[in-house]
This record gives sequence, structure tokens and C-alpha cells, in this order.
Amino acid sequence: MESSFSRSLKATVVLCLSGLAVWFSTAAALLGATTDIRDRPDILFIVVDDLNDWISLLDPAAPIPTPNLERLARRGMLFTRAYCASPACNPSRTAALTGLRPATTGVYGNASDWRQALPRRRTVMQQFKAAGYEVKGAGKIFHHHHNGAFHDDASFDEFQALRPQSYPPQKLNGGADYGSRNTDWGKWPLRDADTVDASTVDYCLRALADPDRNRPLFLACGLFRPHSPFFAPAPYHEPFQDLKLPDRDPDDWTDLPPGAVSLLKPKRWFWKGLMRLEARRPGSWRAFVQAYAACVAFADAQVGRLLDALDRHRLWDRTVIVLWSDHGFHLGEKNHLEKFALWEKTTHIPLIIVAPGLTRPGSRCDRPVDLMSLYPTLLELGNLPPDPQCDSRSLVPLLRQPDAPWNSPALTTYLPGNHSVRSDRWRYIRYANGDEELYDHRSDPDERDNLAAERRFADILSDHRKWLPAEAKKPIGNLKNK
Repeated sequence: MESSFSRSLKATVVLCLSGLAVWFSTAAALLGATTDIRDRPDILFIVVDDLNDWISLLDPAAPIPTPNLERLARRGMLFTRAYCASPACNPSRTAALTGLRPATTGVYGNASDWRQALPRRRTVMQQFKAAGYEVKGAGKIFHHHHNGAFHDDASFDEFQALRPQSYPPQKLNGGADYGSRNTDWGKWPLRDADTVDASTVDYCLRALADPDRNRPLFLACGLFRPHSPFFAPAPYHEPFQDLKLPDRDPDDWTDLPPGAVSLLKPKRWFWKGLMRLEARRPGSWRAFVQAYAACVAFADAQVGRLLDALDRHRLWDRTVIVLWSDHGFHLGEKNHLEKFALWEKTTHIPLIIVAPGLTRPGSRCDRPVDLMSLYPTLLELGNLPPDPQCDSRSLVPLLRQPDAPWNSPALTTYLPGNHSVRSDRWRYIRYANGDEELYDHRSDPDERDNLAAERRFADILSDHRKWLPAEAKKPIGNLKNK
């Protein structure tokens, strides 16, 4: 029999070895944080505007194929349940790029000056600049609008602005009375080279191919399509001539509470205007959806150009790649167009992360996550110190093990006091006036049956309410979203 002394000695050895393991792990982490800058990975940061989940990447049965997004996902991890921080460009991008939620910053609308709200906050690009990275970018990274841009020069060593949109001599959709020239769709321009995104990707290809780089590169590539106007050259439209329309219930709004109707009312003109155009020019809705699909195909092709460059220059083993969309997009589901809502179609986005040596090729994570995790994740993947001010935590544990514990749901905010909580099974929405919606995604993935008024779901409602922001900063600037 083993003596008590032997058992005690073994226990002591095990304890010492455990302590050494912890020490070596900590030391390795600290060494990683101080690794020679030349040994750190390059970062390719791709953001696509208005890309929803009606794509083959997220649903093999979806009618819009995205072969290049799938090609990228095969290299790393696809997050199947990723959600935006806000269903509007400016607050979503501000949140992702600063690591701070709209309720923390007061940046709720597209006209809110985010830098006025956060004059001293470092963007994630600034964090990498401070660490010695060369930071370049092109296209739509921060939000812009018709009066100019909320660009941030301090975030880049070099930046190429989004190319101005060219327009046909007259609206292509025949709806001269439907919105502005940005509310248009059709086959335009003739060549890929004349599109908004071609020069953005051209710039990024040059940056990736630069033979004189002596520092790691953080390259931000902002693709404008499939944002409206839905313009893409003719070849991208051809595969979608028989595209089906999204399923919808004409009575889908009958169980919405007043808070939902009040929030969505200012944007009802998108859907009502399209339906008036449909009555006058039958087939307009289908053409709208087909043109959106063409723009998605065009954006996917631009991603393919970037992936070809990674192949050509053999950069895969040294490049962390993150691809995301700022929010989703309605094409008529729930009798709604565009974004600016808190339902699944508006908030569900593609998110792919490729981290050489960490992510397993072709892996998938089904945990609900939101874009607030991008900032801390990038810091960790780049071996930069963590930022304790971030409103969320790094996804690296999930990149290592996709079914690792992850106890917080995804949170989305649209304008002050309106929030959506997406857990594994449920979507819970609470409006500023206290009204609520609850949808069971196990039986109702299209969110047509609002269960919030049923007493049997009181515990579910209570469990989700606890994730709402305890406090909310007053809004910065004009809340009008364009």
C-alpha cells in the first residue's frame, strides 16, 4: 500500500507542477504582449454594409449564393448567430470600432457626431497604431452621410476615401416619386471598375502587395454594397431573374405593441412607397429584391479579389481576418424595408474570424454574440493589452472552443431606450415606453407570433430583462437616421 508520505509527496509535486504551469502560461501571455512588433500578425478587417442573413453562408437554402464568403469561412470560424450593436450605420460602426455600446456613448443615430461624444476614446485602429502597426484603410469604415463624413483621420496612417457614387441620367426603377436618387436600383454602371467599391479594393490590393513594409499591417476595407442605391453591373443581376420574394404575412403587425409601431412609423414610407410603386408598376418589389441580391453577389466578388491576393502573396499564415456587416436588412419581411428595427432580419449579420494557429478551419460557433466583442477580440489576437473600458469581452475563448461557456446573450439598441436581447432560443424586445415583444425561435423563426402578453412566459421575460442596460446616456446630436 502507498504510504501517507508518498501520497503527500505526490500531492506536493502535483501542486508545484500546477503552479509552474500557471506561471509559464502567465509568462507566455506577458511575453506575447511584448513580442517584437515584426512578429505580430497582420490584420485584414473587412466590413460590408447592409448585408443580411438571406445568403448561402448562413443558410444553404437561401437564394443568394456567397461562394467567396464561404471560401473565407472554410479558413476559420463562422459565427452563425452574430448580431449588430445597432440597426443603423453610425451607431453600429461607432460601437464596434470603439468597444462602447450606444447606451454608453449616447451615439444612437446616423447624424450623431461620435467623435464629439468620445473625444478621447481610442478606436481599435488607434490601439494598433499605438502598438506600432501601420494602419491603412479605404472605403466606408466610419459612417458618412449626405453632408460629409464622420471620418477619423487619427485612426489611420493612410486612408482612401469612399469613391463618390455615380448615377445614371435618370432613375432606373421608374419611380421618380419614390424617395431620392439613392432609392434606386438596376444595372449600373457598365464595368466593375467604375463601381464604388472597385477603387476601395484596388487600394487594399496594393496595400497587401507592398514589398517595402517593415511593420505589421492593420488594413480596414469598407465595402459599400449592398447598400442602396442597388447598383451593380449587368452580369451580377442575371442569376436572379427568377428569385423568389421573401415570405411575409400581410397581418404581421396586428400583435405589435404601440411602442413598436411608434418607433417604426418614421420609416414606414420605405415599404408604403414601394407598395405604391408596385401598384403602378407591377414587379417593382421583385426588381428591388433582385437588385439587392445582385449587389450582394458583387460584394462577394470583391471579397473574392481580396482572398485571391492572400493566395497570391501567401499571406494566410500571417494574417488575422475579420469580416462583418454593420447590420441586417429587411426586404419586405414583417412588411418592412431597410434596417431601423429590432427584429431578427435587421440585426442578424455574418461574422467570420480567421486566426492562424487558433481557429480550426471550417469551424462554426452557434453562441449568440454581438459586435461589441470585436474590439477586445482584435486586441487579444494582436497581442495588445486588454482595454477594461470595453462593454463586452473577447471571443477568443470561443475561437478556441466554439461550445465554450458563454453566458451573455446578444444585445442590440436602436434609439434611446429601445433594446433587443437575443438568446439561444428567444428574441426579447423592450421599447422605451415599456412595451415588449417575445419570439420563440424554436417554433417561430420568422417572428410572427408575439408571446409577450402571455402570462406563461413571465419567467422568460424576467430572465431577458436583466440584460438590458441599467443606465443610458442622453443622445448626442440629431437622432434623425438617413
